[in-house]
This record gives sequence, structure tokens and C-alpha cells, in this order.
Amino acid sequence: MNVLETEWWTLALPPEWWADSEEDSILIGDRDDVGCIEVSTLHKEQGEFSRQELEDIASAEVEQAVAWQPAALGEFSGLCGSFMEDDVAIREWYVANGAMLLFITYSCDAENGGMDDAAVDALLDTLLLVEAPRK
Repeated sequence: MNVLETEWWTLALPPEWWADSEEDSILIGDRDDVGCIEVSTLHKEQGEFSRQELEDIASAEVEQAVAWQPAALGEFSGLCGSFMEDDVAIREWYVANGAMLLFITYSCDAENGGMDDAAVDALLDTLLLVEAPRK
């Protein structure tokens, strides 16, 4: 396993997966090029993200009706949902830990929808917070 480490969180990547940093997000994919995961990190200036805030953000971001379900990914919890858009199968997660929100999207061609679900779920379940250095 390789460990992808950002300033705020880590994720264990199996050897057949790669990661690349974009401007505001991290892209993660498998070598078969079936689909791609994109992770964006947002921080709240004060307080923690509530379940209602996650629901409001998810509803505002997705234009179609999605049946949001509870989700737990490693040390983060929130919502997940899936939908189709322009022949693309999309799964999205809005998960938080305290004042940190991760917006995660997995997308692939509609014909490959569901193919990597178990692998993506296992990979995302390794999400951990980076421990703040003690002063």
C-alpha cells in the first residue's frame, strides 16, 4: 500500500491506483482508467459541520434529485449519493470531521457504473485525519 498524505488527511492507495494534485483538488484513479476520484477539502472558519449543513450543501451542489444516504469513510462521516449525468455514472460524498469537509466524486462511463464500487469504497474507508503537531 502507498499512503497519499495531504496537509489535512491521508488515504491508503493500493499499488494499482495513482494520485495527482490539481489546483484545488486531488485526483485518484486506477491504472485500468475505469474511473476517477476527485477529492476537494474545505474548512469552516468557526465551529463544526452539522448534518443539516452537509445536506444543504449536497442539495445545492447537485441539480438533480438524489436519495442521500448516511456515509462513514474512515474518520469522516456524512452523506453519499449516486446518479447519472450525460452517460456518466457519478457517486458523491460530502463527509466531515469537525471543521473539515471533504467533497469526493467518483465518476466513470455509464457502462462501467458499479464496476469499481467495492474497490472505491475500500479505498475511501482508509481516510484518516493528519494529527496536528503538538506544541
